[in-house]
Amino acid sequence: MRLVEIRTYRLKPGTADRFLTAFREALPLVRESGMDVVAFGRSDHEQESFHLVRAYRDRAHLEAQQEAFYTSDAWRRGPREPLVACIDDYLNTLLWLSEQGVEDLRRSNDPGGSRGD
Repeated sequence: MRLVEIRTYRLKPGTADRFLTAFREALPLVRESGMDVVAFGRSDHEQESFHLVRAYRDRAHLEAQQEAFYTSDAWRRGPREPLVACIDDYLNTLLWLSEQGVEDLRRSNDPGGSRGD
C-alpha cells in the first residue's frame, strides 16, 4: 500500500498558463528531491484548477520529504515565488492505494504533463 496525496490548486483568475509553465519548470526539482509524482495537470472541469498527485510509503515519509523539499534553498530561491503567486487556495487529501492502484493512476493521468495543456 502507498499513501497518496492529492493536492488540488485553485488559481487566481488569469494565471493558469503562467502556473503551468512554472510548474513544469519546477517538476524536475520535485522529482530530484525523491518525491514520486504520480500525476499533475489541469482539471478536466475547471480552467483555473490543477492537481498534483504524489505517492509515499507512509505519513512519516510524506512529512520528511515535504519538510526537506519545502525548506530547501533550491525551492525557496527557485520556482516557489512564481508558483505561489498564482495560487488562490489549495487542498490536500490523503488516501491509501495499492501499488497497482498507484500505477493505474499514473498511466491514466500522464505525469509528464501533456494533459496540462
